[in-house]
Amino acid sequence: MPRLRLKRYLITGLLTFIPLWVTWTVFRLVLGFLAGIGAPMVAAALGALALVAPQTATALGDAWLTSILALLITLLALYLLGFLASRVIGQRLLDAFDTLLQRIPLVQTIYGGTKKLMAVLQQKPSGVQRVVLVDFPHPGTKVIGFVTRLMTEERSGREMAAVFVPTTPNPTGGFLLTLPVDAVTPTDWTMDQGMAFIISGGAVAPDTLPAVDRKPL
Repeated sequence: MPRLRLKRYLITGLLTFIPLWVTWTVFRLVLGFLAGIGAPMVAAALGALALVAPQTATALGDAWLTSILALLITLLALYLLGFLASRVIGQRLLDAFDTLLQRIPLVQTIYGGTKKLMAVLQQKPSGVQRVVLVDFPHPGTKVIGFVTRLMTEERSGREMAAVFVPTTPNPTGGFLLTLPVDAVTPTDWTMDQGMAFIISGGAVAPDTLPAVDRKPL
């Protein structure tokens, strides 16, 4: 009995800890990424402050405090960017920035492709179901994917779908598959439901899964 009780408590503790660990890992990744963006600005500000008030700069130079300041600066910058983007003047500035980037081939390829992907995932699907199931990595194994584009194959005239398959629990990476439309299974899931399913490792999901009958989109 004591051995069974110990085993049960250990399993219960592990199952309680895993969601907390996954949540912390994802948040640490996101917060660390945001703090890394603002870190150069904090370093420059502390360098300038050291010329005027060395003791204050030293006190603010702790790693944890620097990370917090960098995170706050990044969040403030994102807020201001979103505020400007929603205004006419801000949209004009962004258009001018896009025009500038179009003159740099490699940068435009990365920036333009990422921007289009974000725009596609934010828009509601029109005539095509966004969240689908596809065979990956081998037949018989299904994964959640997001249709980003429909294309027509030359000669055969088949309709093809570009499907982005994110990884779990970090959906920022993944795989891009090009499949015939009849090789994907549409779902009635929303983008939020699909992302929640991926991030949670399948723990958060609707109660039903579409039948794998390969219906067209």
